[in-house]
Amino acid sequence: MKKENNKTGHEMSRRDFMSYSALGLASLTILPSWRLPDGTKVAPSDRIVLGFVGLGQQGRSDFRSFSSCPGVQVAACCDVDSIKRERFRLDVTKWQKDNGMNERCDMYEFYEDLLDRKDIDAVEIATPDHWHALVAIGALDSGKDVYVQKPLAYTITEGLAVQTAVRHNGRILQMGSQQRSSAEFQQAIQVVRAGGIGHINEVHVRVGDPPKPFDLPEMPVPSNLNFNLWLGPLNDPKIHYHPDICPVVSLDPRQDEKLWGAWRWYEETGNGYPADWGAHMYDIAQAALGMDGSGPVEFIPQGYNGLKWATMKYANGIIMTEQTIEGHNADWRGINFIGDKGWLKVCRGSIECSDPKVLKKTQEEVKPGQYEVSSPHMQNFLDAIRGHHDPNAPVEYGASTNTLCCLFNIARELGRPVKWNPATLSFEGDKEAAAHRLYWYEYRRPYKLPYCDKRNNI
Repeated sequence: MKKENNKTGHEMSRRDFMSYSALGLASLTILPSWRLPDGTKVAPSDRIVLGFVGLGQQGRSDFRSFSSCPGVQVAACCDVDSIKRERFRLDVTKWQKDNGMNERCDMYEFYEDLLDRKDIDAVEIATPDHWHALVAIGALDSGKDVYVQKPLAYTITEGLAVQTAVRHNGRILQMGSQQRSSAEFQQAIQVVRAGGIGHINEVHVRVGDPPKPFDLPEMPVPSNLNFNLWLGPLNDPKIHYHPDICPVVSLDPRQDEKLWGAWRWYEETGNGYPADWGAHMYDIAQAALGMDGSGPVEFIPQGYNGLKWATMKYANGIIMTEQTIEGHNADWRGINFIGDKGWLKVCRGSIECSDPKVLKKTQEEVKPGQYEVSSPHMQNFLDAIRGHHDPNAPVEYGASTNTLCCLFNIARELGRPVKWNPATLSFEGDKEAAAHRLYWYEYRRPYKLPYCDKRNNI
């Protein structure tokens, strides 16, 4: 696909970069020494240079988290919206100035141009879900480590392709599943695994409503947005521009997003709360059950034969349901582990147990936005890069949770049970499920998914 670079301000094409690469590399090496939390000194030569792809609310939040970690520099940013690119550049250069760094953050419309940069060590990805796989695989193939927001991908096959790419290239990938680095969730995992509430029989998880069909009216595309590039591989003709899916921002006057991108809530562009919050809560449930890299073997949608709650069954007999948690309203998102010796409930900032003695700490109040700024999780990623070892949320965990979330929605849309074999990554003789778009879909030309064998094994 030929890319036409419309350069404004500090935006660079590939040709520009080749001309100025020596200058760019020189300007980014003049950094102060830093100290890690344990007192270890980070020399300028050991700094990690980041590039950001996807510059909306989540991308800017991730920048704030990374910018609080010692030994980090930001070299470049990329988005399909020119105003978001400039806004991000202004935020980065202000941070650089405040910390005595050289003020420079190059802007790109096409992520491939950012990935061509040899001076960038790692890439942070906060695009809409349908772009996660292509950007992550491109970064991995270019020799870069990756921090990618959850869920890992839009489809099952995309998530598995990213997993293959990580191990093929020998790179580090951290999922943006920051609960993996949060004390209350770490403790919940430890207590359940250690048998603190006995043998687990059931797990109740509340994440929220599924996606709905795309029903937004079409509106004119603003000049600052490359909506065709935003669509990327999506090939559904029903998808068109509406400001809710690409929230409008401005610089003069300064006006940031008033809502999260609504692409999350539509079947054609996202997976709803089952992926948005499910990628967090199911992820913790999987970890506590010792099912990282695996998952349920059967998915039964709510309402099937009068079933009150959507239900997932594991091969070992454990039942996991998506439902309102006893003692909480429908807006409470968290997990209730039920064992033969008691129960344990956990959500953001709170953990409680039928036997308080098994817990080490009491609940904490969660401040607004606290979990969107997740510096410990970013620091864990940076430590993993420096030590070249898996982080708290490696790709296998992200791929299995992504598969679970997709299968949940496949069963719901088909209106019947769906069986899945986590060992062979295949459906149990179910051709209809294997043909579902959340398993695999034909990309819009000329996009192609690398490391993909379609895995249509039924």
